[in-house]
Amino acid sequence: MTLQLYRTDAYLAETAATVLAVLERGGVVLDQTNFYAAAGGQSGDKGTLTFAGGLCPIATTVYDSADKSRIVHVPAEGAPLPSVGETITLSLDWPTRHRVMRMHSALHLLCSLVKFPVTGGQIGVDEGRLDFDIEDASAVDKDALTTQMMALVRANHPITDRWISDAELEANPSLIRTMSVKPPMGTGKVRLVVIGENGSVDLQPCGGTHVRATGEIGAIAVTKIEKKGRINRRVRVAFI
Repeated sequence: MTLQLYRTDAYLAETAATVLAVLERGGVVLDQTNFYAAAGGQSGDKGTLTFAGGLCPIATTVYDSADKSRIVHVPAEGAPLPSVGETITLSLDWPTRHRVMRMHSALHLLCSLVKFPVTGGQIGVDEGRLDFDIEDASAVDKDALTTQMMALVRANHPITDRWISDAELEANPSLIRTMSVKPPMGTGKVRLVVIGENGSVDLQPCGGTHVRATGEIGAIAVTKIEKKGRINRRVRVAFI
């Protein structure tokens, strides 16, 4: 399996690893990685692998479809590849990762303010969005949400995490806000992202990467609320 270093340190921009496998289509599997594998609406990380034979640009990072315990670093077309057993250095495209971390944390703030089931979402570099089941469109207001989100940003609430067992999560289903994406389970424990002291702002399962405090998110705004169905409302958030 690939040890997911980003789960314990989202700020680890560079690390060493050993090549476990190079797949037929060129994907590189390592014993550990600081590259986030695409999941839960967050895209896979980009960056580079540096080794004795050269430098391999990584276009994206995904889970191995044949073995979800392994993470595959997908090289750019024609890039040189390391050898199995070789020690390499992984370097994140840190500016992109950090913007995604800021946006992911911003969407948790949005989720804390809109008290309706989440049916989908996407986390981008410049913009993110969440879809909610909201029958009454007047229940959400673009300007009011922007004001409330920026108040939470300025309060600079801490963002931490803690772990609970699969059984604890099953006993507390109200922790799960997303209807379309299941929390990462199956290892016996589930990671909770905690915003505010003891989750006073938000507390929910999440395997993604986040900043350390809401103040790090920076200036954001709700830019649009779209009707995507009879009760589906899409709320878009962007950096400003």
